Amino acid sequence: MEPADLLERCYPGRRAESKRLILRSALALFNQQGIEATTIEHIRSDSEMSVGAIYHHFENKEGLVAALYMAALEDQGRLRDDYVEAAQSAESVIHALVYSYVDWVTQQPEWARFQFQARYEVAKSAFGNRLIQANQARNAKLRAWYEDSVHQGAMQQFPLDLLLSLIIGSTENYCRAWLSGRVKNSPDQYRTQLAEAAWRTVRN
Repeated sequence: MEPADLLERCYPGRRAESKRLILRSALALFNQQGIEATTIEHIRSDSEMSVGAIYHHFENKEGLVAALYMAALEDQGRLRDDYVEAAQSAESVIHALVYSYVDWVTQQPEWARFQFQARYEVAKSAFGNRLIQANQARNAKLRAWYEDSVHQGAMQQFPLDLLLSLIIGSTENYCRAWLSGRVKNSPDQYRTQLAEAAWRTVRN
């Protein structure tokens, strides 16, 4: 999948065309130059949009970073929900969480690369509370499922924040290494091993 596909899903229709164009340029530049080094002027020049249009849609660079990050989070969450909804047991849900993470990163490497570098930037910005709310909303179903799994004796009891780290931590670490070029083999070659390791960690 190309980045434009993700933007079409998050910002559909002709009326959002200029917004998608700005976001597409910003994504490429942030990944090439880094967030701090990229200026509004760089984005204006690359997108061939006016500074006024950029500020109209996003207010400032911080708003641009947040818009991209939230789009990535929404798209990643959509895929995760699709995988989890098809799962039939606690073990298959854990596998679904790992599989969806690996598959999204390998399908959207530029977005994943941006997401890793932007997480702290968004968290410390004026959009930090919005990020917290978005994470709480997308994890609400997962929390309910997990509490039910613990009640049924299928899984150990952990705080939800720790649970997510235990499930995704190793997968995220390998994906980061792959995106940075520190390892050559794609994460999808190891998705089964990563999922099985996650299940062994949290099962009862």
